[in-house]
Amino acid sequence: MKNVLILGASGSIATLVTRNLIEDSRVRLTLLVRNPDHLADDIRYDSRVTIVVADVVKDTAHLTAAMQGQDLVYANLYGANLKQQAQAVVSAMTTAKVTRIIWISANGIYNEIPGRYGQWNAQMLGSTLTAYAAGAKIIENSRLQYTLVRPAWFSDKDLVSYELTQKGQPFKGTEVSRQSVASYLSALILDPSQAINQSIGISEPHTDGSKPSFY
Repeated sequence: MKNVLILGASGSIATLVTRNLIEDSRVRLTLLVRNPDHLADDIRYDSRVTIVVADVVKDTAHLTAAMQGQDLVYANLYGANLKQQAQAVVSAMTTAKVTRIIWISANGIYNEIPGRYGQWNAQMLGSTLTAYAAGAKIIENSRLQYTLVRPAWFSDKDLVSYELTQKGQPFKGTEVSRQSVASYLSALILDPSQAINQSIGISEPHTDGSKPSFY
């Protein structure tokens, strides 16, 4: 049995990942959210899911308690205080002796996007990109076994098609479907030996350009 804690579990990608995993008898899910009403009903009322109501920064005792017995943490967090959230997560995982984390970040945190799309992305994200970069730095500098995932802009396309880039390589593409990102994350959770201490860019092939197609 694999015990998985999802932080920020009401987000769109986390919801898709939860649905991918919920039927798998090998996985036991704990979902940490600030507001359980934001969870989809099919997830919120599933008997195989444990829900913990807490704020990652404000409720560190609850966060650490939720970490106990977990094999892996998947963090789908967002906000201007991502640095503080990352610090709280690292501290709680260290206390609970949990070592494996998958951390969602954003494309552009290393200034790794070439050309006009890189300029557009930085302008659109602004201080949000700075927050993502600060959170990612905390995770990378920790002693955890991490995988950072840096998606392009999310689309609602009904397909799973993606390509990956490593930190240090130019980022490819401008967009990626939510289903694609969820598929990749689900595969990482089921086989967490992949991509340890790597920062992975993910995008849909052949979507290069100055901005995503839906802008």
